Amino acid sequence: MSTFSISRLLRGLVLGVAATVSLPALSEEITLKYAFFAPAGTFPGKQMTHWAEEVNKRTNGKVKVETFPGGSLLGAREMWDGVTMGVTDIGLSAPSYDPGRFPLTSGMALPLGFENATEASRVLWEVTKEFQPKEFENFKVLAMFTSEPGHIQSKEPVRNTEDLANMRLRATGSGVPVIEALGGSAVGMSMPDVPQAVQTGVIDGTMTSREVLRDFRLAENLKYVTEYPMVVSTFAAVMDKKKWDALPDDVKKVFDELGEEMHAWTGRYHDEENVNGALEWAQKEQGLTILTLSDEETARWDAKMEPIVEEWIVATEAKGLPAKQYIERIKELQKK
Repeated sequence: MSTFSISRLLRGLVLGVAATVSLPALSEEITLKYAFFAPAGTFPGKQMTHWAEEVNKRTNGKVKVETFPGGSLLGAREMWDGVTMGVTDIGLSAPSYDPGRFPLTSGMALPLGFENATEASRVLWEVTKEFQPKEFENFKVLAMFTSEPGHIQSKEPVRNTEDLANMRLRATGSGVPVIEALGGSAVGMSMPDVPQAVQTGVIDGTMTSREVLRDFRLAENLKYVTEYPMVVSTFAAVMDKKKWDALPDDVKKVFDELGEEMHAWTGRYHDEENVNGALEWAQKEQGLTILTLSDEETARWDAKMEPIVEEWIVATEAKGLPAKQYIERIKELQKK
């Protein structure tokens, strides 16, 4: 074989290895794509921007993260496979939207009485580290956090289950059995469709986190919030394991440090600025009334939530997963 042929062969092998690793040499700048399905202005989108900025700062400009919010690169249902296939380097989506794919993590979206996003986000991060769910085995989890618990937001006041008897409330995922257990009718629809559905009388309200009162101006028509936290939505930012393994160690260290911080940063931002800001605006500008259940009624609602959790434990244990241990650990962490 000629010197030229050998040289060309070696060059081809080098290029093949580079294509497989899909990352620059250690001394070069690394550019990563980060995709999310919702707009940049949402609280997960704010987290995305903050994370990207911190990565760039902490790596002294070595890593640049290009963000693609609003489904501009991948939608919610496409995200996990899109990460695996290399459409994006990092993807942020909601495991609670896909319980069949994330059977153990779906337990976090049960009605477990979380007080706020800060608490729930910390618990989600801790139980994921402890249990290492098989559903994430092909991913490196870079960040995890949750929404605040959903609350009933309605045209008419809801002070008890009797008030819910003839109400149609928008709910999705694990929120559907919660509304039905309380005697209401759950109606599935995307959040952008809710304002018109409220205005036209298709639904009487919604059960979701309360920043939507301002973000979607729902407080113009929904004048009541019932103070009873229900279910959270979970979010995870992931990277394909092969892509992660190819990163330089100093970059991995920065990503790991940020992972330990992002649940707290995102939870506080969501609770303090997003939700509290929306509630203050709705009360001051739209006359929103926040209703508190009596102790007796709270106990009645709690009792209706217990079978939902128990049914999930039985079904998930039947799949060979440590569902009971998972829920028990969540409750232990909540007490802390």
